[in-house]
Amino acid sequence: ELAERLNTKVFFPDPHAPQQRGTNENTNGLIREYFPKNTDLDLQSDQEIETYIEQLNNRPRKVLGWKTSLEVFMGKKLHLS
Repeated sequence: ELAERLNTKVFFPDPHAPQQRGTNENTNGLIREYFPKNTDLDLQSDQEIETYIEQLNNRPRKVLGWKTSLEVFMGKKLHLS
């Protein structure tokens, strides 16, 4: 139904096949740089988590030609401070 409504193809990876979820698995690794396994997120302030989210979302990605996702979405190179 989703594919039909959006007029696009939808792909669901097979269970236990991380190679089919490259970007997801890579992002999980990046998140682990901030929050190692067994980190109690309840001990992190909302501001700390927001800072980490902003850093991850504004990180240039090789798959995007070393642009950030925002730069790709907006269609131009941005200079963020």
